[in-house]
Amino acid sequence: MDDSNRKTGAAPPLSIAAISALHSGNKIDAIKIVREERNIGLKEAKDAVEDYVRSQPALQASFAAAQAQSKRSALQWLALIGLAILAYYFLGRR
Repeated sequence: MDDSNRKTGAAPPLSIAAISALHSGNKIDAIKIVREERNIGLKEAKDAVEDYVRSQPALQASFAAAQAQSKRSALQWLALIGLAILAYYFLGRR
């Protein structure tokens, strides 16, 4: 962190690659990118990403929407797998 960021308490901005990962709902990828770019530890990178997300209301909304979509997709897959298992069970009994 440079002197101006230390005085204001502001975190340095994230790279376009890290922000893009966040907009896609990939917080872990964003943390990996920040770690590699800044050559810092996992905790520091996680804190940097979370601080950045907290400071950007639009990004928070985008991140929340991407996470919600991911959860819906996972539930749809689980339902589909459950139906396939039930179909196999009932059709295999004949």
